[in-house]
Amino acid sequence: GALLNMSNRSQPPQWTEIQKTARTSGVEAQLFDVRSAADLATAIDDAGKRKTGALIVGIDTLTQSNQRLIIELAAKHRVPAIYPSREFVDAGGLISFGVNYPDLYRRAATFVDKIFKGAKPSDLPVEQPTKFELVANLKTAKAIGLTMPPMLLARADEVI
Repeated sequence: GALLNMSNRSQPPQWTEIQKTARTSGVEAQLFDVRSAADLATAIDDAGKRKTGALIVGIDTLTQSNQRLIIELAAKHRVPAIYPSREFVDAGGLISFGVNYPDLYRRAATFVDKIFKGAKPSDLPVEQPTKFELVANLKTAKAIGLTMPPMLLARADEVI
């Protein structure tokens, strides 16, 4: 399942990629379109009733600002969820894979330094994130009755 705010222009391309990957893996993808905080409980309740095997939570201001609610609902319905940033796991979520924000902030500081030294912002290259992290929460896994594969834990950057 994918918990996405389809009114956010960045989300439909993510849904397309999720569907492609699901088809390739022989898995059925389900979209849970959430456009307001009020939609979250209904969507995650529906995911639980449908016995959704896992839920991918998209990164969006809606999901970021309601991370505690999403984490609580996923745990209540025993829906394993993967989140877009480690902040969700630090708050009690199951697992995250995403950009390492402290690394991005450090890299941004080098751009600020270059600008202060006279570089034109328009002359600086656009960069993509280069450091990603996988973080897993064993306490949450245990609480929802999930055993994390040892191979996944071995690949994790951090297990809490």
